[in-house]
Amino acid sequence: MKKDRFLKLRSPLYRENIQRNMANIMIPETQLTTNGKAIPLLGFGTAEYPFGSAENVKERLLDAIQLGVRHFDSASLYQSEEPLGKAVAEALELGLINSREELFISTKLWCSDAHGDRVVPALQRSLKNLGLEYVDQYLLHFPVTLKPGECKLPVLKEDLLPFDYDGVWKAMEECHKLGLAKQIGVSNFSCKKLEKLLSIAEIPPAVNQVEMNPLWQQQKLREFCKEKGIHITAYSPLGAKGSFWGTNRVMECEVLHEIAKAKGKTLAQICLRWVHEQGVSVLVKSFKIERMKENLDIFDWSLSVEELDKIRQIPQKKGFPGLEFISPDGPYKSPEEFWDEEI
Repeated sequence: MKKDRFLKLRSPLYRENIQRNMANIMIPETQLTTNGKAIPLLGFGTAEYPFGSAENVKERLLDAIQLGVRHFDSASLYQSEEPLGKAVAEALELGLINSREELFISTKLWCSDAHGDRVVPALQRSLKNLGLEYVDQYLLHFPVTLKPGECKLPVLKEDLLPFDYDGVWKAMEECHKLGLAKQIGVSNFSCKKLEKLLSIAEIPPAVNQVEMNPLWQQQKLREFCKEKGIHITAYSPLGAKGSFWGTNRVMECEVLHEIAKAKGKTLAQICLRWVHEQGVSVLVKSFKIERMKENLDIFDWSLSVEELDKIRQIPQKKGFPGLEFISPDGPYKSPEEFWDEEI
């Protein structure tokens, strides 16, 4: 099967069809971040739990590129950097993209490398896995430091250490100054933690990647980030059903089902369109081609004022409480402390 696909991808007829079809590809809209970097507003998440368990990841990523996806989100934790790098190289070879610059590639620093002297080497390892000279975006995965060791989740509670804002962020800034990352940012940071980071940063975070969907709308955080010029990227826009960090509540929400039925759209499309209309970028993951096509079909229609109002009234509850990082002997004693009451 793999051999047949390999031969097909390299056949002159297939290459000719690619060139003919590329003119019809719909490239998602982009938005400038604070440093002027254009970030595609619809991105492809590569986290598949258990991490590293998905088959044919490179092939699925190639499918996404061929459909028009240009924003790919990875992390050292996900074990997806290597297949993503291979997909980029093959996309160039096949003519799916003309240059690496057409893609926006993001990866993240895991907590066991959140030490001042380990940040740059960690990014260099990620770049080696990706086969790239730079990433467009490098993010702190969590405001968490673990003892140096394996890149894994769940974590050992006894490995939890206080987070070194100064040392870690200075090293992130060094990644940018060295040209290894076009922009740097964070993930899973609350308003309070962003305030602390901004107070010591020479280069402010360009992005905060956070859980966001109609059942966890992040109004307070979005307003804060807008005021500070920090772009929001939303993960788990569908609730991450089936993963250990997600819930079924989004996909089972009656309000969203009713809107989807009346609109003639899927519930997933309603969620993605809602996130898009909040002026943020959104990451969605599906390795099924038909779902990929559906996820891209959110740009030529909109939600009505009435539909937006119904979504606004949905009861709010955070899906991912981050209990892995909570310990009576650790730096965060409760979810409220970890998220600074933003739960």
